[in-house]
Amino acid sequence: MNSRVSLRDIPKTNIFRKGDVFVLFGELFGRGYANGLIDEARKTGMTIIGITVGRRDENNALRPLNDEELATAEANLGGRIINVPLMAGFDLDAPVGEHTPTDMLGGMTLKSWQDDKLDWAHIEKCREAGMQRFKSSVAKVMAELDGMIPDGSNVFFAHTMAGGIPKVKVFLAIANRIYKGQGERFLSSRSLIDSDLGKLILMNFDEVTANTFQYLIEGSAAIRARLEKAGGQVRYTAYGYHGTEILIDGGYQWQTYTNYTQGQAKMRLERVAEAAWAKGVKATVYNCPEIRTNSSDIFVGVELSLFPLLNALKQEHGEAWAEAQWQACRELLQEGSTLEELLQKIDAYNASDVMTGFRNFEAWPMDNSRELADLMIGTSDEITQMHKDRKALVTDLLSALVLEGTGPLMFYETSTPTAPVIWLNHDIIAKQLVENHCK
Repeated sequence: MNSRVSLRDIPKTNIFRKGDVFVLFGELFGRGYANGLIDEARKTGMTIIGITVGRRDENNALRPLNDEELATAEANLGGRIINVPLMAGFDLDAPVGEHTPTDMLGGMTLKSWQDDKLDWAHIEKCREAGMQRFKSSVAKVMAELDGMIPDGSNVFFAHTMAGGIPKVKVFLAIANRIYKGQGERFLSSRSLIDSDLGKLILMNFDEVTANTFQYLIEGSAAIRARLEKAGGQVRYTAYGYHGTEILIDGGYQWQTYTNYTQGQAKMRLERVAEAAWAKGVKATVYNCPEIRTNSSDIFVGVELSLFPLLNALKQEHGEAWAEAQWQACRELLQEGSTLEELLQKIDAYNASDVMTGFRNFEAWPMDNSRELADLMIGTSDEITQMHKDRKALVTDLLSALVLEGTGPLMFYETSTPTAPVIWLNHDIIAKQLVENHCK
C-alpha cells in the first residue's frame, strides 16, 4: 500500500442504537484503545459481549476462566463473556505428545540464537494445530453468540488481538538490546528478522495480529447473513499501526517508530480488511497513533511522537482548554525544566538527518540503525530526566488524550466507513478532543 486514506473530518453518522450488539473480539486487560469503543457502545445503549483468551494451567494446557476469573472479567468489561478460550497464536501448540515451538526455542542462548535452526516441517504442523484449535473455538463462540443477537440487530465486532512473542528467556535479552541498546549494546533488528527465531516470531505475529481478524470475519458469516437478511448491518474494526502524521515544521507529516517488528503483520491485517471490503463486508483497520502502554514500554522512544500533539491542540483551536493541557504537562516537569525546552528537543530530533531518513512510507517497516538508536533512546532518556517522577510522565497524559479521541472517531466512522484502512492522525485526534471539550 503506497497511499493513505486519513480521516480529516469528525464523523457524525451512527447506525447503532439501544439493543444493538457490540462484540469485543479480544479480552480487555487494563486501559487501552478498546476502552474508548466500549465507552461509546455503552453510551448508545448497546448490549456488550466479550470473549476470553482463556488461561493456561500448570501444564500449559488452555482452559476456560474459572468462576472467580469470569466474574472479574465480566465486571471489567461491563458485559457478558462467552467463556470459550480463544488464545491466538501457535507458540504453545503441537500435535499430541510432540514438542511445541516454545519447547524448541528452550535451548537457544545469547551466544547461539543467531545460528540455531528450527525444524520448519514440524513448525508448520504446530501452526496448523494452533490454527485449527482457534477456528474450532471461534465456531463454538459464534454458535453461542448467534442465540444472543436478535434478528434485524446491528452488530459491531471490534477485533483487538495483537502480539505473539513466545515466552522464552533468550528473547527478553535480545529485545532489550534491539529496542533499548545503545553504543556497544546496540543490536540490529535485521539480525533478529534473518534468524530462525525471528522468522518464527514473525509467523506467530501474522497468526495473532492478522489471521485472527480473517477467522472472525469468516466465522461470523452465518450471523452476518441472517442479520442482513432481516435488515440489520454488521461492521468489523481492528487496530493497526502504520506510522502517524504529526506536526513537524508547522505541517502534518507522516513519521513512524522504528523498528516496528510487527509491521509486516499489521500490513497483513490491512490486506485482510481490503479483501473483505472487496467482497462487500465492511471491515476497517484503523491505524492509530503511538501511545504509551504497559506492552509498548519496551520500545524506548515510541513515546516521542506524542509530544507534538500539544502543538496540534493549539493549531486545531483548543484555546483555553489546550492551554490547560499545556499547564498540566508543565506541572509534571522538574523545576528548571520547561515544556518549551522539551518541545525544542523534539523539534531538533524530528529535524535531524537521521529521523528524516526514516520518514520513508514506501520502505516501512525499516530496520533500525546504531545512529537511530543513539539519537532516539538518548532523546527519550533526556526528556524522561526532565520530569519530577519517572512514573508520572507528560506522555501518560498525552496517551490518555489520544485514547479519548480515538474512541468516538472509530465508533462513528464505522457506521459508514470511508475505506478498509484509515489513518487517525494528530489533526483529527486534536479536532475530536476540541469538539469534546470546547463545543
